[in-house]
Amino acid sequence: MVGAPAAADAVARARRLPSLRVGLHLVLVEGRPVLPAASLPDLVDRTGRFRTDMVAMGVEIFLRPGVRRQLASEIAAQFEAFQATGLALDHVNAHKHFHLHPTIAGQILDIGACYGMKAVRVPAEPTDVLGRVEPRTAVGSALLTAPWTALLRARVRRRGLVAPDRVFGLAWSGAMTEDRIAGLLSDLSAGITEIYAHPATSGGFEGANPGYRYADELAALTAPAIRAAALASGARLGGFTGLGVA
Repeated sequence: MVGAPAAADAVARARRLPSLRVGLHLVLVEGRPVLPAASLPDLVDRTGRFRTDMVAMGVEIFLRPGVRRQLASEIAAQFEAFQATGLALDHVNAHKHFHLHPTIAGQILDIGACYGMKAVRVPAEPTDVLGRVEPRTAVGSALLTAPWTALLRARVRRRGLVAPDRVFGLAWSGAMTEDRIAGLLSDLSAGITEIYAHPATSGGFEGANPGYRYADELAALTAPAIRAAALASGARLGGFTGLGVA
């Protein structure tokens, strides 16, 4: 999130960890733009932050050329800001998975090609795996987004980009506990699996989502049992770089 308040600190930390694979998390909703808010009048609210009404915003992006131009300018600015860090671009995704919107996806694919983008998250979460790990998991949203997920995967493949075969972190967003992560690691299949979380020492920061168990997710990711389970799975750990990505 190159426009977030702690972006400079995050970049400094990443530079001290050369083996860390860092991606660009494009923010086009519920966050701060990189460009001046005045240049994005249809994308921001009165405070200068991105709007939160994703449905109405999505319709405007689809129908209004002026809104699409503002969107393209901001996407390019965020790619430019990431490039300026000097960090290698491992992958690209979008806040709230807004890149499932076909117009936003098209702009990311076109603009990203100019900045060396090689991998894109396609948020396809297998509901059968979730059910085996935790039978009562609600998966209704996956059914609603399935057509857009399939369309994004097809477009990513046509561009010759890498995408994960499966992504976990949607249904349990903000609650990727040790038991859940352990269950996912015990049910890996061939291909690329992405497991994402939102770890932090505590909540209360700008953009924090009420109810998210940030500290629990951090504890899960750093738990010795999870590290042991990851190693026992036989999976190759890391980012997308090296997985068929130059």
